Amino acid sequence: MSDVQTLQQGRSDGAALAIELRGISKSFGPVQANKDISIQVAKGTIHGIIGENGAGKSTLMSILYGFYKADAGEIFVGGQKTAIPDSQAAIAAGIGMVFQHFKLVENFTVLENVILGAEEGGLLKPSLGKARKLLGQLAKDYEMDVDPDAVIEDLSVGLHQRVEILKALYRQADILILDEPTGVLTPSEADHLFRILKGLRDQGKTIILITHKLREIMDITDTVSVMRRGEMTATVKTRDTSPEQLAELMVGRKVLLRVDKVPATPGKTVLEVENLRVRDAQGVERLKGVSLDIRAGEVLGIAGVAGNGQSELLEVLGGYATGDGVVRLNGQAIDLSGRYSDGRSRRASGIAHVPEDRQREGLIMDYHAWENTGFGYHHDPAYSSGIFMNNRALKQDTIDKMERFDVRPPNPNLQAKSFSGGNQQKIVVAREIERNPDLLLIGQPTRGVDIGAIEFIHKQIVALRDAGKAVLLVSVELDEIMALSDRIAVMFDGQIMGERLPSETNETELGLLMAGVQQGAA
Repeated sequence: MSDVQTLQQGRSDGAALAIELRGISKSFGPVQANKDISIQVAKGTIHGIIGENGAGKSTLMSILYGFYKADAGEIFVGGQKTAIPDSQAAIAAGIGMVFQHFKLVENFTVLENVILGAEEGGLLKPSLGKARKLLGQLAKDYEMDVDPDAVIEDLSVGLHQRVEILKALYRQADILILDEPTGVLTPSEADHLFRILKGLRDQGKTIILITHKLREIMDITDTVSVMRRGEMTATVKTRDTSPEQLAELMVGRKVLLRVDKVPATPGKTVLEVENLRVRDAQGVERLKGVSLDIRAGEVLGIAGVAGNGQSELLEVLGGYATGDGVVRLNGQAIDLSGRYSDGRSRRASGIAHVPEDRQREGLIMDYHAWENTGFGYHHDPAYSSGIFMNNRALKQDTIDKMERFDVRPPNPNLQAKSFSGGNQQKIVVAREIERNPDLLLIGQPTRGVDIGAIEFIHKQIVALRDAGKAVLLVSVELDEIMALSDRIAVMFDGQIMGERLPSETNETELGLLMAGVQQGAA
């Protein structure tokens, strides 16, 4: 560890620099997001930036791309001091950014999206012709073949990302910033993206990669910088470090990167789902005859790219949506029509639910932590006295939960929005797991969560399983599914494509199922 700790921050070993940031600081009110950060990014390299949620990574890159203006510090592009007051200035300086949530016009073609905002003159025809020719050349050079006349809404998520990269290259970007680029990709799409990025690097482009996935850092980057609490803690050649060292630099302590668990000993069947169908408000069928079961003492993981029915499965089982089919909990049928069931009745029957989006569905951000701890369970006699809430009891219960789940700061009077993402998630997980449910529905348990909090939340899920409870886990993180699940079901287009044991499958096979390809299919 000492060899990593003694590294100079941002050292480039004399290589020509694409980007240099000197003394960058940025505050939002009393919160200092970046503190005197200096970093050097060598030309023609893939440079990773990692750190816990709230470490200041996105703020730093937003300053480089002109979304924010630094309170102090200087930016150098290609050795020249450069003012970047807005994104247009960043583009003019040869910097492009591919955001985690793509910024494409869904009903425009690929070609129209590529030239949008970069049209030349009053007539579109010359710009479209130029773009069509350039797309053809880029497809040949970087394995980025996309039909220029395809409409965006008809393309896969992986192709959406490819179009975003093409947009930046069309604007002659020599430096590409990618923010969590694989969060919505299948493993095969992620592999293809990495081939594209390596091809761009080999052609002299510079890539800055923001990600929380240590395996990706180790696989694709040349250099990695680590941020913690708004400061740059180290920059190291990737070949000279390890995931364990990087995790320790990120968190400030040793972190267990694997899930420590014993083999499951499943008991009776807790949840039975037969031919479950769900339609959305527009009448589109989102679940198409899903059938599955979960037994006591096991975790069933649902793998799949976001948007393939996993959210609807959680919503209907949690009482947030209606559906058709048969669902039994401990042998008792659950009403799916919405007439006699809702989230409250689900909780009363023994179902707890950690929703996928903690800020929209799990918490009220302007309410205090102690108020959020009681949501959904405020009718519990322990929290109520007649028609009135027993606020003192609820606050004390919140203090106890904060201590057991290591919520920081352990202050029940803080608003939910005052906590980091990881601590917000701990509040929701504590509220649901501590109800001792027969079935826990948990969606994206570690989305946007710090490495230290990931380790803790994984332990809580395994402990619940070991206590004989059933767990339905939905996650787009294939590593998480493989590590936590005792059985894995893969969803594609609202259907279960197949079920596998983690010990008898691999990411390649699961990735094919996630893309709708059955093993042995032509």
